[in-house]
Amino acid sequence: QRDGFRICCIGTGIARSQDHQPLECRDGIGKIALDVERGEIKGDYTRILDGLGDRGNHWSKTIGFGPDGWLYLSSGSTCNVCEETDPQRATMMRLQADGSELEIVATGLRNSVGFDWAPWSDALYATDNGRDLLGDNFPPCELNRIEKGSFYGWPYFNATTPDPDFGHRLPENMPANRPPVHEFRAHNAPLGIRFLQHQDNDEKMALVALHGSWNRSEKIGYQVSVAFLENGKIQRIEPFLTGFLDGETTLGRPVDVVVEPSGALLVSDDHRGAVYRIRYAGPSTTPTLARSTP
Repeated sequence: QRDGFRICCIGTGIARSQDHQPLECRDGIGKIALDVERGEIKGDYTRILDGLGDRGNHWSKTIGFGPDGWLYLSSGSTCNVCEETDPQRATMMRLQADGSELEIVATGLRNSVGFDWAPWSDALYATDNGRDLLGDNFPPCELNRIEKGSFYGWPYFNATTPDPDFGHRLPENMPANRPPVHEFRAHNAPLGIRFLQHQDNDEKMALVALHGSWNRSEKIGYQVSVAFLENGKIQRIEPFLTGFLDGETTLGRPVDVVVEPSGALLVSDDHRGAVYRIRYAGPSTTPTLARSTP
């Protein structure tokens, strides 16, 4: 929602027009008028961008308007590790709100599902999932500060370590590999990230949804963590919302975090098909969590 009356649609979801026809939008971006007060769609769905790659792995997309007014778009890789033939895959892009001026901002991002802007600096940060099948503890997942024109390593580097399969194939004309500002544990699978703007102190914090491992002998992740930042880097991470993993039994997999205007939090869980709302109830009580209706 950009101006209070329009929404953009992309990714795995299917919107519906006034005549209830499904609007598949994993290969493009569209907009549709929305009556915010009533929560009702008005008018027809209109594509503003077509032709995005939707083959292979990581075909879902993420969009978000930046403080500069551009609409940012992430598109993951088609594979676990490979050299892409589609220059738009494994990148961060941006475009104008009308779909024009599409350009690539950064490359070498294997699967940056989540991104957000630090409210104190407007710097753009994006999570990134490391490749699989290299053991329990390698490679790390990443948090990157996205700078225009930068290259973030994939598939030739894992953080700062050359990839065992593709490290020797690094093209000579590639820009220098930009290291992450933070390395998460391997296979944590960080997805959504949201900077907090409602805290009552000067601490700079972000919530990160850790979707959890699948390619590991013992599962890790499966929680929402709170990251404390200083000088643009994470200084420490603590658990914030847990209970999604019971031993090796998966009970939930956090995907994204949204902050309501009231300061309450919404956390999505694609394992149970649920959204949870968390509100602060005061320093002497336990924070409450409620599951949404389906």
